Amino acid sequence: MGFCRKINILYIITKLELGGAQKQLLSLVRGLDKERFNPYILTSCNGLLINTAEEIPGLRLIRCRFMERRIRPIKDILAFFFIYRFIKKNNIDIVHTHSSKAGILGRLAAKASGIRIIIHTVHGWSFHDYQPGVAYYFYLFLEKVCACFSGAIIVVSQWDKMRALQKKIGGQDKFKLIRYAVNQEEFKNSTGVSRVKKEFGLTGEDLVVGMTACFKPQKSPLDFIKLAGAIKKELPNVKFILVGDGILRGKICELIGRLDLGKQIILAGWRNDIASILSCLDVFVLTSLWEGLPISVLEAMSAGLPVIATDTGGVREVVLEGKTGYLVKPGDIEALRDRLRELLIKPSLREEFSRLAVSALEYNEYSLDNMLKKTTQLYSDLYIHSQNRVTSKVYS
Repeated sequence: MGFCRKINILYIITKLELGGAQKQLLSLVRGLDKERFNPYILTSCNGLLINTAEEIPGLRLIRCRFMERRIRPIKDILAFFFIYRFIKKNNIDIVHTHSSKAGILGRLAAKASGIRIIIHTVHGWSFHDYQPGVAYYFYLFLEKVCACFSGAIIVVSQWDKMRALQKKIGGQDKFKLIRYAVNQEEFKNSTGVSRVKKEFGLTGEDLVVGMTACFKPQKSPLDFIKLAGAIKKELPNVKFILVGDGILRGKICELIGRLDLGKQIILAGWRNDIASILSCLDVFVLTSLWEGLPISVLEAMSAGLPVIATDTGGVREVVLEGKTGYLVKPGDIEALRDRLRELLIKPSLREEFSRLAVSALEYNEYSLDNMLKKTTQLYSDLYIHSQNRVTSKVYS
């Protein structure tokens, strides 16, 4: 790159929980050339991946006690000034934000502190069709404002780019498509399968359906429970594993009890052995109401699982209808049931979908090398452009 010193990059993410945005950020930081980049991550104090982040060589982790996902005006203002002061004190060259809340606060603080290189990665937009009108237009307005001073906006799906252009968020040239990276070998050759089966009481005869998701409205985990209830009427021996946790856990447990699904559903909680759990499944399901591009689907396909997912965001860019899985409308339990029943009673169809799912991801676009190469090239281009602008001002 021709840099005369290490480039200080501040990554800002709301919370290091077990999600796609968080996994990708840590993969990026882990793979960065530490001889060229000096990375920092600023995040909230809590999160299941905090310890994982702390183990990354060359990374400095900064915890901000004011950073929260919910809108809390006083704490949000304090978080803004916390970020602003950190940037000023640590000679930050590039601010790269991830997730909606951090994307707004982080970019505003970066702009106020005079940072010339501001990048945001969209992991699904902050506005969506399930919000009340006031909230929808408020977030849309903030995204438009922040896009004005973002040097680049990284999207992981074409759908996110088209959505932004529809809503007049930035111009065409501002968006860079950089797909999520998946370690496909990890999911193809996972270990610990027998341990997981023993833990969950699964036998070789069981048909197992699974989903990994945070228990929040976006992922609609209650629809997964309703699907289990619908399948139980026809295939009572099918087991359902739900990996994750969150604010809807109480409602999930209540619905499990009401539908008498105690013997069918396994609530696994948050797990770090996702590859092993996916290897125990026959079908993967995702019931989200809205998405960008869920990494859970990419992981499931890497593990050779047929996928039934709601047709949201960029999901159809990877799940090919009738080839690697099925797409249904959000909230359509009847369609979910019909598609799942078909896959459960037709092992040959599952095998065909499985083979095509693996081959669909076996190209460079979803590799870690591709993500690192494209992201660091973007850093290089923006940094050199920034330096040239400074030099031209000095000599003008």
